[in-house]
Amino acid sequence: MEQKKSWFTRLKEGLGKTNNWFAGLFGGERINDAFYDELEEAMILADMGMETAEKLLDALKDKVRQEKLSSRDEAKTTLAALIADTMRHNTDFRADKEACVVLIVGVNGVGKTTTIGKLAHLYKERGRKPMIAAADTFRAAAAEQLGEWANRSGCPMVRHGEGSDPAAVVFDAIASYRAKDCDLLLVDTAGRLHNKKNLMNELNKIRRVIARELPDTPCEVLLVLDATTGQNATAQAKAFLEVCELTGVVLTKLDGTAKGGVTVQIHDTLNVPVRFIGVGEGIEDLQRFDADEFAKALL
Repeated sequence: MEQKKSWFTRLKEGLGKTNNWFAGLFGGERINDAFYDELEEAMILADMGMETAEKLLDALKDKVRQEKLSSRDEAKTTLAALIADTMRHNTDFRADKEACVVLIVGVNGVGKTTTIGKLAHLYKERGRKPMIAAADTFRAAAAEQLGEWANRSGCPMVRHGEGSDPAAVVFDAIASYRAKDCDLLLVDTAGRLHNKKNLMNELNKIRRVIARELPDTPCEVLLVLDATTGQNATAQAKAFLEVCELTGVVLTKLDGTAKGGVTVQIHDTLNVPVRFIGVGEGIEDLQRFDADEFAKALL
């Protein structure tokens, strides 16, 4: 029987296209100006963004001077630690510790539906009782797609017909959530970013229903981004920050891109923590983000 791969191995393989940019840069050779130039180019090609790349490079040069590092392997270990520190956050994801509502936002096509199904599976495996609310009533077949994932993860789901009021779906889902004694409510939402005003009104209405019906239950807002879109993922994150208060990001499709560095840029420039990352299509290919593991796998 084939041995199950560790999450770190899957992550490293998933980021293989990204760390190709860094291949050959490290080793026992001495650190020199050419090394810094090549490293900066690799970081930008991996989509860390100019500003984030320069900030990390300046910090690396300082460490090299202070600690009198000489080999490129030492620089690699130091850079991994700097990247991890950049991406570390000290706010807990409340769904890990208590009953919680998690609003899932993001444009269509980024993997919101699959992310909800995988999150439901992840938390169910940890002994939780998730409920799914299909509140993206705008997109045709959104509820059908979500229903398939709900079946796969073995979680109940509440849906209404296409074009229904999303807040009404959430209201009914909360009633069912209470009746079934669930402790995690995952809410899908429409991804109409081109009309920010409508989206903002819709999300505000949903938040009001949650606050009224579950006043003592915290609400997290997770933005799902497709890593393969690179800099466009950062632009989407900025746009959603204008529409709602984000408490975290989920980055999907990291296995299909050479732009994994965008993960670092999003956290660094927007100060929104990355909570989960996806490196495959399988139901178990979404896991909690670990800054140290990610930094090592990236390089």
